[in-house]
Amino acid sequence: MELEVQQICKQYAQVQAINRLSFGVKKGEIFALLGPNGAGKSSLIRMLSGFTQADSGQIKVSISNRYYPYIPSHALGYLPEDRGLYPEKSVLKNIVYFAQLNGVDKMAAIKEAKYWLERFDLLDRIDAQLKSLSKGNQQKVQLITAVIHQPSWVILDEPFSGLDPINQEKVVQFLAELKAKGMTVILSAHQMAMVEKLADRMLLLNKGQCVFYGTLHAIRQQAKVSGVLTAKFSENIDEKRITSLLEDSAYQLIDSHTLRINLSNQHVLNDLLLILPGLGELVSLHSEKLDLHQLYLSAIANHGEANSDK
Repeated sequence: MELEVQQICKQYAQVQAINRLSFGVKKGEIFALLGPNGAGKSSLIRMLSGFTQADSGQIKVSISNRYYPYIPSHALGYLPEDRGLYPEKSVLKNIVYFAQLNGVDKMAAIKEAKYWLERFDLLDRIDAQLKSLSKGNQQKVQLITAVIHQPSWVILDEPFSGLDPINQEKVVQFLAELKAKGMTVILSAHQMAMVEKLADRMLLLNKGQCVFYGTLHAIRQQAKVSGVLTAKFSENIDEKRITSLLEDSAYQLIDSHTLRINLSNQHVLNDLLLILPGLGELVSLHSEKLDLHQLYLSAIANHGEANSDK
């Protein structure tokens, strides 16, 4: 692992922002941080970037055979959730200024700025005041400033904010290109469809704790619910028969003829196919895996219930 986080904790007054959290990030991957508002993502990002320190535990970052307690500024490109550009200055001056702050020669910065502005369809606005751009286009300029110095690490906090679907796809391509250049990207976002396209691995946080961690395949294995089976019958379903046949299986009656069963990794589909005819004549069956958005909602709900029982 290029980054190892071991049992870190962070508390603010009475709020336990991060609670004994451990995970790792591999070199050159896109790693997603997921979780609802207040889950601890921002607290974690502040510790990874060195703005705050953990109360306990350890963060270890490996760069060129040296180890750091956070990602050092010379190796980091950072897109904060609260933007920090200069609205009265031109697009180019904003980008070049931040590049020079990170040690990039002015002419090299201009060349790199033109490359990324062309990729984002903004080259014709290079001399425009930043404030004259739409919110989405300002966001694209902010993204360019985060990577203009070609850092080995990039932390992006809500990079899709303010972007329409077309420009969200442009950011997907942008992130894929960063990965192709060898950068390691830590991405915090709420857009599950975008994350599912991009992330090699992910960490789902809730109340400062790890809920799921790993690839999407690994998360499906960890989830209590991995898919849904929808069965439609020719006649009304007897609910008492459902309880006796399905026992502890989670199910929902969609209407008097239609049953939805939440599939866990313990369910064997063949067994269900033997059981269901006992409820009546089957008209149709449809099974589907849960996408990341559905897994996320289910995981957060289950984690909340588990904590409330303690």
